[in-house]
Amino acid sequence: MSETSPRAVLETPRIGERIPMVALDAAELDAQTLRQAFGCFPSGVVAVCALMDGAPVGMAVSSFTSVSIGPPLVSVCVQDTSVTWPKLRDRRRLGLSVLAEGQDLACRRLAGKDENRFADVPWHSSPDGAVFLDGAAAMFDCSLHAELPGGDHTIALLEIQRLRMMPVAAPLVFHGSRFWSLASQDPQ
Repeated sequence: MSETSPRAVLETPRIGERIPMVALDAAELDAQTLRQAFGCFPSGVVAVCALMDGAPVGMAVSSFTSVSIGPPLVSVCVQDTSVTWPKLRDRRRLGLSVLAEGQDLACRRLAGKDENRFADVPWHSSPDGAVFLDGAAAMFDCSLHAELPGGDHTIALLEIQRLRMMPVAAPLVFHGSRFWSLASQDPQ
């Protein structure tokens, strides 16, 4: 078997063609290649938001997953360079909104650097200060349970205190740096 260059990873194969795995050491692994590989996995997107001095503060996160039933935990991964997470982490409650199909504008706003991320984004808050985006597929009212180091990210474990869901709402799907719709909503 011959050696394959790291560039071969980025080539587009024909359907059914086998591409050899490429061994990389840390010095060869660049962020663009790794992001492209991670982008092969579709994910949902959540908004993590809370009130701060009476105004909504929030961000979009695509690294969200369920963790535990007992206690009810979910996790999000946040870049260590985030300027929003330090504002949110100390809030009593955090609102997690699982974004629904059609909320891509809200996602782009919350992912941006603009000061007014909530312009034209309908939202509401709980008495405890959690902020939720109207029309989300699910809403979790959470408190911070723990934080764990994860390379250049922080893994935040969040304990669910209350929830509301609309199981018939199609989720916003993020894949390959684009938003997608589900082809079929019929269970397989």
